[in-house]
Formats: sequence, structure tokens, C-alpha cells
Amino acid sequence: MKFPVKPYRLPDDKQQAIARAKRLSWITIGFMLSIVVVIGLTMGSSEAMKAVWIEDILSLIPPIAFLVGTRYFDRPPDDQFPYGYRRAVMMAFLTAAVALLGFGLYIFIDAVMTLVLVEPPTIQTISIFGRRIWLGWLMIAALVYSVIPPFILGRMKQPLAKELHQKALQTDANMNKGDCLAGLAGVIGIIGVGFGYWWADAVAAIIISLEILRDGFSDLQHSVAQLMNKRPSDIDGKPDPIPDKVQHELERLDWVQRARVRLREDGDVLTGEAFIVPRDEADLLNRLRNAYDVANAVDWRLHDVNIVPVRSLE
Repeated sequence: MKFPVKPYRLPDDKQQAIARAKRLSWITIGFMLSIVVVIGLTMGSSEAMKAVWIEDILSLIPPIAFLVGTRYFDRPPDDQFPYGYRRAVMMAFLTAAVALLGFGLYIFIDAVMTLVLVEPPTIQTISIFGRRIWLGWLMIAALVYSVIPPFILGRMKQPLAKELHQKALQTDANMNKGDCLAGLAGVIGIIGVGFGYWWADAVAAIIISLEILRDGFSDLQHSVAQLMNKRPSDIDGKPDPIPDKVQHELERLDWVQRARVRLREDGDVLTGEAFIVPRDEADLLNRLRNAYDVANAVDWRLHDVNIVPVRSLE
């Protein structure tokens, strides 16, 4: 079944930006996989290293979800999904947020129990080319490596997220920032153990777990709000001015007495309805078509904003 809806297509400059964002996501996945391997080979019994390792695994979810979402978001509606597939990425991030909360809680409880039961971590020495080396040095080197790529990639993603109004990409950039903080906390924990402060490792793990819980709770809030059709907001969480702009443009039409706009977010796209009170019903079908074009032309993110004529807005 086909629906009388124009297929959504990004403007040319936004298509170039989304192509850059996809490349960054693939690069992120490659670097994070290498970081997971390096941290896994050196973590030993350190709670901080275990926390960093788990967070780095979870950091694979946002770029994967973004790539999956951008693969499906421009598919046309059909009889099974009459509103299209743009919310695929929102479902992926809801799942990721729940996973973040669960793992963050697990790391927090595990680290607290280590402090309560007084279980000092064991960082042994290993033999490399016939020489004994403290494993902590390799841990610190691995953690430093885990900080650099996310720091660079996160800063590259933020302007693209704002340009594309991609909250999924913004979440990915925020996750990269969390990876940097987790890596630095892990370095401090390992150095603390080296100086004889065994509890520093568990404290670092607790700090990392709190960062994971913060990210998970924030992502869950945004995911649920979008799925419940909360009023659109910008990347920074402030109310989006576009509904007011659409209402203003519709009320400038000489045959429109009043207008009220109701929009929701479908990923990076805004869709919804505009209720208008016409001054009269002369040539109403053509006027409604014109109002439809006016409303959807206000911003590139608007798609299929339907015009509903009503007698009153009360």
C-alpha cells in the first residue's frame, strides 16, 4: 500500500554531513574494538580496568545504533509501518540506555563490595623479552591509548550533531567524552595502587560507574521523552523554536484566522499537525495544499506536517 506522502530526502549539504558522520561512526567502531582488545589483555584483576573495559564495550552501541538508524530512516511508509521507519534509532538507544544503567549499577555494587570486604587488587609483574615489568605500566599505557581516539572523535562529532540535529550522534559524542573521563580515572586508580593505596582502584571504578549511570539515565530520559512525543527540543535540551515559526508562517496567510501547531520528533525529523481556523471555506482544498507547502518549507527538518482545518481552537 502506498501513502500520499512525499519521500523524505535530506538537503544536499546535509547529505554530505551525514556521510561524514557515518565515516566517523565506522572509524569509532574500529578504534573502540582495538581499545577493547588492548584493555582486555592488560586489565588483570583491577576493578578500574574492568569498569573501563565494560564502558568501552558499551561505547560500541551508539555508533552502531546511529548507522542502523541512518540505514532505515529514509525508507518510505508501507502497510506495516504507515509512519515509516525513522524511529528505529530511537528504539536502539532505548535498549542502549537500559544496558548502560544495568552495567553501571553492576560495576558500582562490585566496586563497593571490594571496598567493604577489603579485597586489594593484585597487579603482578610479567616477563617481556627476559625482563620483569610491572603490569601496571602496561595498564597505564592501555588506558592512555583508550583516551586519545575518543577525545578526538568526540570533538569531531559534536559540530556534525548540531548541524544535522542528530541526538543519536550527540549521545555518541557524549559517550566518547565519558570514555576519556573513565580512562583518566583508571590511570589515577592504577597509580594509586602502585603507591600502596589499594583502595584507589575501587574508588576509580566507582567514579567510572557513576559516569556510566549518568549517561544511561540521561539517555533513558531522552529516549522515553521522544517515544512519548514530548515537545521537540534542540541538541542542548532547550525547547525547539520551529513549532512557533510554523505557526507564525501559517498565520501570515491572509485566509488563516488562527493556527496551532503540534509537532513531535522522529529522530532528526519533525512531523505532526497544524490546526488552522480559515476565515472562509472558499477554494479550501487548494488553500490547504498551499498551507501544507508553506508549513513544510519552514525548515529542512520538517516532514509531512499535515494541515487540519477546524472551526475553532477552543
